[in-house]
Amino acid sequence: MRLLPFEYAVRNLGRSPLRLFASIVGGVLVVLLVVAAGAFVRGMEKSLTVSGNEKNVILLGAGSEESLERSQIGMNVPTLVAASVDGIKRRLGTDYVSPEVHMALVVKAERDDTVDYQAVVRGVTENAFLVHPQVQIVEGRPPRMGEYELMVGALAATRLDIAPEKLHVGESLWFDNRAWTITGQFTAPQTVMDAEIWVPLTDLQIATRRDTLSCVVLTLGEATITDVDIWAKQRLDLELVAMRERDYYASLSAFYRPIRMMVWATAALIALGGLFGGLNTMYAAFGARVRELAALQTLGYPRRALIVSFLQESLLMTSIGAIVAIALARLFLDGLAVRFSMGAFALLVDARVLAFGLLAGLLLAIVGVIPPLWRCLRLPIVEALRSG
Repeated sequence: MRLLPFEYAVRNLGRSPLRLFASIVGGVLVVLLVVAAGAFVRGMEKSLTVSGNEKNVILLGAGSEESLERSQIGMNVPTLVAASVDGIKRRLGTDYVSPEVHMALVVKAERDDTVDYQAVVRGVTENAFLVHPQVQIVEGRPPRMGEYELMVGALAATRLDIAPEKLHVGESLWFDNRAWTITGQFTAPQTVMDAEIWVPLTDLQIATRRDTLSCVVLTLGEATITDVDIWAKQRLDLELVAMRERDYYASLSAFYRPIRMMVWATAALIALGGLFGGLNTMYAAFGARVRELAALQTLGYPRRALIVSFLQESLLMTSIGAIVAIALARLFLDGLAVRFSMGAFALLVDARVLAFGLLAGLLLAIVGVIPPLWRCLRLPIVEALRSG
């Protein structure tokens, strides 16, 4: 089959700078929207997946498997499980067993501040750093018990919707009618912990008048989840449920599936609108070239060669838009923090999301060229030469 030279498609791009600009902008908007939706979904999925450690087991109250905030278990559970289950990870005489309290609290930036900030607060001991190795202190130090101190995650400012400078080390947050000094900042990338506030366990219990735990997180050594589960079921008096930490966050991921589907549906609808806008631009551009394509056919170029040339032009325009969109996504979307009920997470523009964006650009190029091609090539050559 005799094809038109590739240079022909390239030269045609410059025939109408306004058309080229409009087509590129349309491609940028469509691809950028698809990448943004993918980054949102991937960021949420990643935060809930990475939050769970494969070797960690959570002991929580029966009936509270879907919400640690609702769970209440006895203060003696950490000691009992460490003494009763052989094979829990142990290092230098310390069991990897972390008693924790998970709460949603209202905090203030100033004592007389009229703005309430919704915070996700976790009461912990020093063992929390053993079972949650993702947590790394990047500034300051851990809070000390009895000193009304706390430390904040890297995304805590996003979760609170507060200026980041108000969460610097040395600043204070108010709750329980007193100031709690920020002594450190930590990071736990792509986990829900990254948006939390950590407070010494006993201090949080005193401040909230609570004498129970939300859960106990332990790390398995030689023991298995079955060993912990059997022990929990035998202790009917404690009313416990044992589940892998990863399974707990997987259930939360399933809970948020409708939100992710809604994001995709919204992106698809807006992208469809962008596609129709692009179709109008390309239809007007290519539709005016009926006589040109008819003349090429009289020179001996078959219709398949014209289709290939049209596709080349469309792919070139859309590719430019897709590349610009991906560059913008990497610069401005990757790592952008977003709030949700569990805390906050960062948008993730990874290879999968970029590939999906490129695929959207490819589909835009192919689908966008079909209507004008149909109009240009369906006419008989003699009639096409007389048109325009």
